[in-house]
Amino acid sequence: MSGWSTYKGRAVALPLENVDTDQLIPARFMSAPRSEGYGGFLLHDLREDDAAFPLDRVPGATVLVAGRNFGCGSSREAAVYALVDAGFRAVIAPSFGDIFASNAVNNGLLPAALPAEVVTQWTQALGSAPQEAHIDLDAGRITIAGKTHPFTLDATWRLKLINGWDDIDLTASQSAAIDAFAADRRDSYPWAWPTT
Repeated sequence: MSGWSTYKGRAVALPLENVDTDQLIPARFMSAPRSEGYGGFLLHDLREDDAAFPLDRVPGATVLVAGRNFGCGSSREAAVYALVDAGFRAVIAPSFGDIFASNAVNNGLLPAALPAEVVTQWTQALGSAPQEAHIDLDAGRITIAGKTHPFTLDATWRLKLINGWDDIDLTASQSAAIDAFAADRRDSYPWAWPTT
C-alpha cells in the first residue's frame, strides 16, 4: 500500500446515517477472492434499489462525505476493502464505528471526523454537482466546494497513512529499538533467556 500526505479527488455525498458494514458489503459477497476486488459490491443492495444512487451519479468519486456513525456494525474489514477497491481514499463523517476507523487506516483510507454542521454544508454543496476535494494530512485540512475545515487525526494514524503502513509495518519501523531492548534484557537477566 502506498502512503500519501496530500490528495485531490472528486467528492460525492452519501446523506445517510448509520451506514453499517453489512450495507457497505453484504456478507454474501465476502466469499469472493479479494484478488478479484470488492469494489463492485460496495453498497450493493442500496444501489440496486435506487437508480439515482449518489455514487452512480458521480463516477470516479474518491472522497465520500457521509452521515454520522459511518461503518458501524460488525468488524468486517471487507467493508473497507470495498471502499478502497472502488477507488475511495477518504470518508468524511461526523463519527465512525471504532473498528471500521482502525481498519480504514490500516488499509490507507482516511476516516476524517468533522463536525456535523460542516458535513451538512458539504453534503448540500455536493447535492447539485460534483466538487473537487483537497486533503492535506500534514496540515490537517480538508477543502471541498471552496470551504476549508481543519480536522484532528491521531498522530499514529497520520504516520501510518503518510507512510502506507499497517500495524505490522509500524512495529517493524521500531525494529532497532526492539533489538536494543532485547539485547539489554538478555544482558541484564541472562537467567531468563533459554540456552542454545
